[in-house]
Amino acid sequence: MPHFSPILFGLAFATLVVALTAFGRRLPIPAPLLQVLAGLAVGFVPGVEMPTLDPDVVFFVFLPPILWAAAFFTSFREFTANRRAIGGLAVGLVLATTAVVAVLIRMFIPDMPWAVAVALGAIVSPPDAVAATAVVSRLPVPGRVIVILEGESLVNDASALVLYRTAVAAAVTGAFSFGEALVRFFLDAGVGVLVGLAVGWLMIVVARRTRDELAETVLTLAAPYAAWMLAETLHVSAVLACVAGGLYARQHLSTAVGPRSRIQSRAVWDLLVFTLNALIFILLGLQFAELMQKSGVAAFDGAVKYGVLLGVAVMVVRLIWVPVTTICRESLRRGRVVTSTAGSWKSMFLVSWTSMRGIVSLATAFALPLTLDNGARFPYRDEVIIMTMCLILVTLVVQGLSLAPIIRAFKFVPEAAHHEEEQVARQEALRRAAEALDDASREPWADPADVEWLRTELRDRQHRHKNASHTSHANHGSRSRLRSRMLDAERRMLLRLRNEGAISDEVLRTLESEIDLDTLRLSPSS
Repeated sequence: MPHFSPILFGLAFATLVVALTAFGRRLPIPAPLLQVLAGLAVGFVPGVEMPTLDPDVVFFVFLPPILWAAAFFTSFREFTANRRAIGGLAVGLVLATTAVVAVLIRMFIPDMPWAVAVALGAIVSPPDAVAATAVVSRLPVPGRVIVILEGESLVNDASALVLYRTAVAAAVTGAFSFGEALVRFFLDAGVGVLVGLAVGWLMIVVARRTRDELAETVLTLAAPYAAWMLAETLHVSAVLACVAGGLYARQHLSTAVGPRSRIQSRAVWDLLVFTLNALIFILLGLQFAELMQKSGVAAFDGAVKYGVLLGVAVMVVRLIWVPVTTICRESLRRGRVVTSTAGSWKSMFLVSWTSMRGIVSLATAFALPLTLDNGARFPYRDEVIIMTMCLILVTLVVQGLSLAPIIRAFKFVPEAAHHEEEQVARQEALRRAAEALDDASREPWADPADVEWLRTELRDRQHRHKNASHTSHANHGSRSRLRSRMLDAERRMLLRLRNEGAISDEVLRTLESEIDLDTLRLSPSS
């Protein structure tokens, strides 16, 4: 049987990604599920040999940029405003899911050691950020739902990995200390956050001293990997290091680099994250196909059955946890029993139902050691991997296919807050631009004709409440300098509004992109 060379394998992979991108949006199937099915189909093609998937490589290649980008594009204001809901899901629900899975698998397989059962629970407890946002973000969903889901995915991997490492250590060595595990959790989390902040700060400091767009783009790409490697070297939470670094970078990057660098970096990051997301789920399908071919029929069938049951269990646990904890939290906060409105129960159900598993669970399962300290084979390792992959597929199929119809049936009312904030931000930025123009008009180099021309344009923009930069085709030196002052003033006002909490990071990104493009039209070399 002929085998494909690595080059042909890579070309086939690239072709598959392009094909799925071209046709995926036309099909009523979520992109992650479509990619998994494609990988599964490729895995059964005769002659295709899947290279060995090293869990450390998977973690290092995929997670740092995905976590960093997710944190970077998360509004810090909304994240902190929903911190209780996010914390309840990212820590409390992870613990509850781990406990339920461990108890159930012990009922199914009584011979499985408790440490291995807990490790399996930790493996499958965190929902996947990529799968959730790939489905939900393209549909008319309340902004708070997206914030909670994205915020949960930024933190839950850290809590699940601490549980996983503790359980695996107990299984390998036969020793376990609850106090040591608790201390280790807070130590890993705290130092991991500090590492991320330090790397983010250093990235911003270097970016301020760099005036080359390519170098600044490479710097933003290198930062998440630096945070991950440093955290791994110190044996602390690399997940939280990337999250903290991404959040810090978002708060300061606007003042550290220029418009061209921001636009270029945004395009590069969009392409990188898209490519990594597609590869993740194709690899997942390929791994499942390989496992199906190598496993014994009896062992495979039993593990598949238990994986499906555990998939149903984790969905049920979340369906119970989210409304119960939400109602209890709101009741305690308001001092009375809370009854949900139609809009709030729909949002609550959507958060409860969005819990697809993905690459973190897969890579963590494959990272299980092969042997124990005494040289014996790690118990039920293959079965844990098969159950994990089945659980991932169950959540992707059941929830991935049902989310879009559910969201459309709910008919969420379009939110006006974002647009209202955007209008306020535009007005404030244009007001500050007018003040900057008045100040600059007193400079000796300012041409009165250009000042009046820009004042007229500014009045038109203020009247329409939108950026009408297409009306400007100025080539005159005075007019360019005046307009540059105005755009800088607009940007500073937007940053001030974001820092004061008056607008979200999303509004800042939208309006800052317009200003950056306007700046490039004004001066292509800026």
